[in-house]
Amino acid sequence: MVNILKAIIIGIVEGLTEFLPVSSTGHIDLVQSIIHMQQSADFKYMFNYVIQLGAIMAVVFLYFNKLNPLAPSKSHQEKQSTWVLWAKVIIAVIPSVVIGLPLNDWMDKHLQTPPVIATTLIVYGILFIIIERYNKHRTPAITSLADISYQLAIMIGLFQALSIVPGTSRSGVTILGAILLGTSRYVATEFSFFLAIPTMFGVSILKMGKFFAQGNTFTMSDSLVLATGFLVSMVVAWVTIKWLLKFVQGHDFTGFGWYRIALGIVIILVMVL
Repeated sequence: MVNILKAIIIGIVEGLTEFLPVSSTGHIDLVQSIIHMQQSADFKYMFNYVIQLGAIMAVVFLYFNKLNPLAPSKSHQEKQSTWVLWAKVIIAVIPSVVIGLPLNDWMDKHLQTPPVIATTLIVYGILFIIIERYNKHRTPAITSLADISYQLAIMIGLFQALSIVPGTSRSGVTILGAILLGTSRYVATEFSFFLAIPTMFGVSILKMGKFFAQGNTFTMSDSLVLATGFLVSMVVAWVTIKWLLKFVQGHDFTGFGWYRIALGIVIILVMVL
């Protein structure tokens, strides 16, 4: 029962932070330094990735019709536009596959440390503040997903590849990059959501495959813990996504920048004290 409660707490943290530009990894690591799950290190490592997939499923459900190129309610042109959107998403994911996939395990092993996470939180927090101030008097050139070109998609994908460094925030660096490249905050946010689907599906499958390849198995208790974290993450992410889409229509990301800086400082203080 205790592990279920811990899974609920971690699932809530994941659901809240996966799509906000604040680093879900930084938050989960901080929470898990306080709440210690009793499962093996291999299980906890895999658990952290699979509950991210739960958050991604919230995107799938929320945008199912928009992302479904076979939806009966769509006209031929709308179906074609959906296929084009998926093509752009897949192209944008290529840098993460080429750059991030070979380095993922090495990054997790060597750089998933409090000093690195605190540093990336603070650095990208400062960048958010600087870029939003720079962007304050600019009019975005891209105000619709349809306006994203294939070239722009792969450039946004290059920014996403930077998220292999722990504490960066996949959504944060993708949104930051898209805004720099001329998209509106709303378009940057939505495109970041869509990039998460193939990215996190692929990563979660790989992590589960690695877990079983190392000879690990699930007990009934492990399965319940994993399912709980997955479902809680999905439900909380659903609410968070809907809130974020409303938020970006009238606000910028400066507040998230200050929050990242504050969290980075907290992690440093926890290390020192």
